[in-house]
Amino acid sequence: MMEGNSTAGSFSSLQQFSIADLVVIVAYFALNIAVGIWSSCRVNRNTVSGYFLAGRDMVWWPIGASLFASSEGAGLFIGLAGTGAAGGIAVAGFEWNATYALLALAWVFVPVYVSAGVVTMPEYLQKRFGGERIRMYLSGLSLLLSIFTKISTDLYSGALFVQVCLGWDLYLSTVLMLLVTALYTIAGGLAAVIYTDTLQTLVMVIGAVALAVRAFNEIGGYSNLEEAYLKAVPAKIIPNTTCHLPRADAMHLFRDPVSGDLPWTGMTFGLCVMATWYWCTDQVIVQRSLSAKSLNHAKAGSILASYLKMLPLFIIIMPGMISRVLYPDAVACVDPQECERVCGAAVGCSNIAYPKLVVELMPSGLRGLMVAVMMAALMSSLTSVFNSSSTLFTMDIWRRLRPAAGERELLLVGRAVTVALVALSVVWIPILQSSGGGQLYVYIQAVTSCLAPPVTAVFLLAVFWPRATEQ
Repeated sequence: MMEGNSTAGSFSSLQQFSIADLVVIVAYFALNIAVGIWSSCRVNRNTVSGYFLAGRDMVWWPIGASLFASSEGAGLFIGLAGTGAAGGIAVAGFEWNATYALLALAWVFVPVYVSAGVVTMPEYLQKRFGGERIRMYLSGLSLLLSIFTKISTDLYSGALFVQVCLGWDLYLSTVLMLLVTALYTIAGGLAAVIYTDTLQTLVMVIGAVALAVRAFNEIGGYSNLEEAYLKAVPAKIIPNTTCHLPRADAMHLFRDPVSGDLPWTGMTFGLCVMATWYWCTDQVIVQRSLSAKSLNHAKAGSILASYLKMLPLFIIIMPGMISRVLYPDAVACVDPQECERVCGAAVGCSNIAYPKLVVELMPSGLRGLMVAVMMAALMSSLTSVFNSSSTLFTMDIWRRLRPAAGERELLLVGRAVTVALVALSVVWIPILQSSGGGQLYVYIQAVTSCLAPPVTAVFLLAVFWPRATEQ
């Protein structure tokens, strides 16, 4: 199945990495492993608090970096750039909306969670409402979301990037990246995850800025982007259709509430619901803030992450649009046979916008840096989800099944859950290849928009309405 969907053939002439590229990639992995080992030694990993909450001793700057890195996985690099290439800058609303939600997390929600003395979000709901059903339901829902919208999409997008750049088989790329990621997550716990996230944030920002500068120089600066984007049409089109044309409102952040693909009403009001769910109630994010040594450090970390979330429009989305301008026949293809030839997906090839830009524009050495950037994005997101999902299962489900379980057993179960999540996520990857109209970010948001609102409503009632009960 994978042979027929390979993208390698379309980029075969561009996949000759130099020694400098390989040195950069190897150096990144070596540094990443060193940071993981160092951070693992700083915290006692033989206790539940040490393994799942990093001993509650984290300072603000690694917390802020980890909050950013956890949300900017390979899925968002590929997905944001692809959606930008397909439809313009409005998708930046998903990133900018996070700035307000992050402040709400630190000033409103974290103090409540800390005062409740909880490790997981389902545990908070049980303490708040007094019943077991809601805790079990939310734990199960969170694990499903982790598999279908987080782990699997990051695996697919990261493997897609490596496949485009190196020509490796999609599943081979997936397995190799999983081995490195899962090993230090299983061994080091949350402390290793947060400190390696900090390194990966630095690598991501430096690499993405370098690529953005190169892309803007190639196109002649921002002033030329709007005009050139509206003319970025593939040579092979479908007669009597307009699907090959860029959107006329591509440079509008706020779009028509009726005809817009991302209407301003939904981006303003509806998105607040999803942002509250992700940034204020999701285990992956909240767990980082709960590891802070004090509320002041949690607040400072959220402020740092808020500033970092302003960057993706300029370093991910706009470069994706530039990729369409420079390579319209590949990135903007609409003919199913042509798209199948280019990227192996008949529904469209906008997902290759970012890796295509890297392969074509970056010189020797910097190309290796960008592969390291995508690996950093993938690994930072995966480690976060692995650790948080194992925390949910161990603390909320296993402890209910085995009330007498000791700390050693809980730690072993947490590590075993990570392995199981990896296997389940790999199975889901083929389905992603044919989902979302070729826009990975659309797939992620389509799933979460269905499941996030009820969870958000429950948490808002729990925090703001004392009279709310489980009934």
